[in-house]
Amino acid sequence: MKNLVIVESPTKAKTIAKFLGKDFKVESSFGHIRDLPKSKLGVDVDNNFKPQYVVPAKSKAVVNKLKKLAEKSNLIYFATDEDREGEAISWHLATLLKSPEEKIKRIVFHEITEEAIEEALKNPRGIDLNLVDAQQARRILDRLVGYQLSPFLWKKVARGLSAGRVQSVAVRLIVEREREIQAFKTVEYWSIDAKFKPTQGKPIEFEAKLNKINNKVIDKLEIKDEASAKKIVDDLKNARYLVSEIEKKETRKNPLPPFTTSTLQQTANQRLGFSAKQTMRLAQQLYEGVELGSGGAVGLITYMRTDSVNLADKFLGEVQPYIKNKFGASYTTGPKKYQAKSRLVQEAHEAIRPTSASNDLELVKQYLDVRQFKLYQLIWQRALASQMSPAIIDNTRIDIEATNTPYSFRATGSVIKFDGYLKVYPNNTQENILPALKEKEVVELIKLSPEQHFTQPPARYSEATLVKALEEYGIGRPSTYAPTIATIQERGYVEKEEKRLKPTDIAFLVNDLLVEHFPKIVDFKFTAHMEDDLDEIAEGKMKWQPVIHGFWGPFKQNLEKKDEELSKKELTEQKSDEVCEKCGKPMVIKVGRFGRFLACTGYPECKNTKPLNGENGEPPAPPEKTGEKCPECGSELVKRKGRYGEFVGCSNYPKCRYIKKEPVQEFGTCPQCGKGKIVGKRSRRGFFYACNQYPECKFALWGRPYLKEGKTEPEKCPKCNSVLVYGPKDTIKCSNKECKYKS
Repeated sequence: MKNLVIVESPTKAKTIAKFLGKDFKVESSFGHIRDLPKSKLGVDVDNNFKPQYVVPAKSKAVVNKLKKLAEKSNLIYFATDEDREGEAISWHLATLLKSPEEKIKRIVFHEITEEAIEEALKNPRGIDLNLVDAQQARRILDRLVGYQLSPFLWKKVARGLSAGRVQSVAVRLIVEREREIQAFKTVEYWSIDAKFKPTQGKPIEFEAKLNKINNKVIDKLEIKDEASAKKIVDDLKNARYLVSEIEKKETRKNPLPPFTTSTLQQTANQRLGFSAKQTMRLAQQLYEGVELGSGGAVGLITYMRTDSVNLADKFLGEVQPYIKNKFGASYTTGPKKYQAKSRLVQEAHEAIRPTSASNDLELVKQYLDVRQFKLYQLIWQRALASQMSPAIIDNTRIDIEATNTPYSFRATGSVIKFDGYLKVYPNNTQENILPALKEKEVVELIKLSPEQHFTQPPARYSEATLVKALEEYGIGRPSTYAPTIATIQERGYVEKEEKRLKPTDIAFLVNDLLVEHFPKIVDFKFTAHMEDDLDEIAEGKMKWQPVIHGFWGPFKQNLEKKDEELSKKELTEQKSDEVCEKCGKPMVIKVGRFGRFLACTGYPECKNTKPLNGENGEPPAPPEKTGEKCPECGSELVKRKGRYGEFVGCSNYPKCRYIKKEPVQEFGTCPQCGKGKIVGKRSRRGFFYACNQYPECKFALWGRPYLKEGKTEPEKCPKCNSVLVYGPKDTIKCSNKECKYKS
């Protein structure tokens, strides 16, 4: 009789099977094999919140197969992931298979390597029911909120909406940031830069900023307007410039700790442009196993859902000689241990790292696709860098006095004396070399440059900054960040605009409704406290039923009260000055699933509606006429704004649905396939540029390609030869995330 090993994914099963002999059979459960039913609440609230689990139709054949194999097996090893979800899958399997307890073994590992699997088989344990209870409590809480609040929103606002215990808090963060931006008042201010050069020695030019007036460091907003800046420039024109003080300081820049789930998602978003969901999908592939030629499948990274920064002693012992041999003895300082910020470190108990330092970039690159390799490279670099020497940087500060005036300037420079960990994990540390000067030395003014600025509102959240905010508030856990961000976009609460998360009209309405009428559901502290309770359940310090009971009673009571008190009309209608052009009755502003619109109060006799795209709830200006006639009905063609931007269509819409096809602007030949052309495209996530040979070629850019006047091909980066694109404020930058070139 063989031993049966059950994992949750076929890829993971294939990798593990390679390490085990003929005495083992490895099978996949294909994820969860039992769950709450989709068609009803599935929780018996009157029977101590007993969950009513069902086996979905898609899982029945898998369950039957596993039952037959289990009956014939000597031992059954559940090798699902070592977190709450993985533990729950093992528990559901054990419950369904109904095998004798002595046959069931639970094995765990943080990496899928032969050594790790062998070690796990030597040290089996039982199923951790505390972890199962924590997962079950989260699932039931989320079901109670989602399946009770969502129908309330359908009834009071619009069909298709949803609310969730964590997703609604994430939407609140995004809505509140948008309101900060809307309320922001721009303030003008000026800066004054100077360009100097030494009067002796090498004439190396350098820049300095005006930083003191009357020996007092100036505030950023001190110079308020052009007249003030001009007066300072006039005062400085005839001044003599002396070096008043020089300070040199050596600083040590320490490496960052290895990745957790949160920091991996943030860094992959910032450096590679990957969404949280995409990062986790790629990390899952690297964890479960990749075919490395004749060596077969091997897991390349450790488990990717973790908030621990620990590294295994085995890896620490392996990586130090690797660094010494590859980079030299000066790049090693001995094993480094990092301390987690969180009071309670969740999920798996090791940081995300390569399973072996010897699986270096040159070795694995040929076996990975482009995106897999980029993420593996990031993980490999960060893990190695965490165990390398600090970078040593020489910083220099030079203060320059404008004699006979109250003004002084400051120049700062830095030189990397020893690159240390920056050799494998470069960041934005840039050198700025200053000339060798002495105190009291005279320098020559080359140019004064006054520049106008305006204060900027806070930036919208990116996926990276939203993950960081959720983590800082204690909302969610490593396994929930990516699905939460994906869900709020899929449900239409958030759209991406230039890679930033922008709330839709419906997000404002639903958020305001929840804040006013269901404040605990979107309260940051309450949600974080609930996460702490789930942690306590996982550690066996609390029982799960009292936690659910404490939440359910007040929530249910408030829901019933609000259902009676609130009407759909008062929540979703707002008066307007518009009059229906079809029947003469007043029009009101309504909110539907896709945002705000104008609707006639004569409904259902009059079903006239109009889009509402104006600012502050005002109706939009009448469509602009183009002077052209519709080729299908002869009516005027007008410019309209749609979901994906401006277009030209028939004024007789909806009777005539003609839309004019605009000529497609091309931005040169696709550098990936060499056949297609780069063209602008729109999606629900915003405007982007891609090859017109899609889906055969999947080349895409988020920035507009930079073409010089009169040229038909985009300019290439002088450093890496990638396409140059426009960045913020019409700067030019490289489209390659790993290249920092800007001009």
